[in-house]
Amino acid sequence: MKQISILGCGWLGLPLAEALMEKGFLVKGSTTSSEKLSVIESLGIQPYLLALESNNVSGDIETFLQGSETLIIDIPPKLRGNSNENFVGKIATLIPFIEKSKIQNVLFVSSTSVYGDTSAALSVTEETKTCPETESGRQLVAVEQLLQPNIHFKTTILRFGGLIGEDRHPIRFLAGRKNLENPKAPINLIHQTDCIGIIMTILRQAQIDKWEWNETFNAVAPFHPSREQYYTQKAIDLGLDLPEFNDESPNFGKTILSTKVENVLGYTFSKPNL
Repeated sequence: MKQISILGCGWLGLPLAEALMEKGFLVKGSTTSSEKLSVIESLGIQPYLLALESNNVSGDIETFLQGSETLIIDIPPKLRGNSNENFVGKIATLIPFIEKSKIQNVLFVSSTSVYGDTSAALSVTEETKTCPETESGRQLVAVEQLLQPNIHFKTTILRFGGLIGEDRHPIRFLAGRKNLENPKAPINLIHQTDCIGIIMTILRQAQIDKWEWNETFNAVAPFHPSREQYYTQKAIDLGLDLPEFNDESPNFGKTILSTKVENVLGYTFSKPNL
């Protein structure tokens, strides 16, 4: 039985762990919340209380990694508000533990925020130069550059667009708001179902085809209406107050292409129209 360690059993990591177990994987999963340990264990996941710090890893990281060939890192930077987290330092502290373990492959969940916003007509592929405009994006780029060249393990980077799901959608925050900017900018979203589907496909393809792990993939649904069009319709569908956009504001954005996911992995999106 194959074993996988998931660092970060949160909104995405927990249902991913469940999907992996359904396919016969043994899963070790981490959380920073002691209250969540019983929830993880009740699902059949081996629970670990782990917290990365810029100069230390709190918890039994060695046992968490032991016996796994693949590590999935799904812990986004916490840099909103007044937070000044050193996310790069946290991952730098983790790397020596990975190097000393039997981990061969790392899947790092990154974000399309590593690309900058310019003209809304710009199409972005994995070959597009990263140019982050946020602190979160800058630290994600730095972490990608720490992981992928490492000679002790191979790293695949998975850059997700905006994450949505049955219990998570930006329209619930935008409903009824006024003077919203970037009305003509395209959306770049991906449903939780496809996030899990793409990760499962990567793991399956690697197992069957034995392809090299040092890959980078953009992962965004192939559906890019304007922000104004999409969020207005979504508010109507859900019976929410309509958002109001400022049509005189400049439009900055990008269209993230997931052609590589579709062509290299042969993946077909389950939720293409969101």
